[in-house]
Amino acid sequence: MLLAVIAACEIGFWVVLGAGLAARYLLRRPRLGTALLVCVPLVDLVLLVATVLDLRRGATANVTHGLAAAYLGFSVAFGHSMVRWADQRFAHRFAGGPPPVRPPRHGWARTRHEWREWGKALLGWAIACALLGAAIVYVDDAERTRELVNWIRNLTVAILVWLVAFPLWETIFPRRPRS
Repeated sequence: MLLAVIAACEIGFWVVLGAGLAARYLLRRPRLGTALLVCVPLVDLVLLVATVLDLRRGATANVTHGLAAAYLGFSVAFGHSMVRWADQRFAHRFAGGPPPVRPPRHGWARTRHEWREWGKALLGWAIACALLGAAIVYVDDAERTRELVNWIRNLTVAILVWLVAFPLWETIFPRRPRS
């Protein structure tokens, strides 16, 4: 059940985002578009409520509860930049806006970009781990929340791999422009 809610929320995110951009650029209703874009985080609220209700009913935490926390954390951390990314492309394609801004390809600008992206990932990790920790405290049963502890460990490993593979690597071995 919770997996279906996660999938519906992911689809809902893109539907609400698309509706907001369509209203803004295709229907030329910028206020309606802004109102719809402001509703994008409500999709995350639906998932949070569904997860809490599932645990409150006595469910043993499983991979879907961990996935919900990770989805929420990273959605909050990357949501604004994802909306900006889609807005640039939609404006360019349908409203004659400037070409979308591309990330830098090399040099210190690329390194700064990687650190900024990792900073967002770190925020997503922190939010996800806070939600997982809150669920562990809320349920107060180590047997029922073992999977959530595993998620904290796995997310920590993932954020450390991201740190080494991207910002640290780019800092030590920055890409050079092709000559």
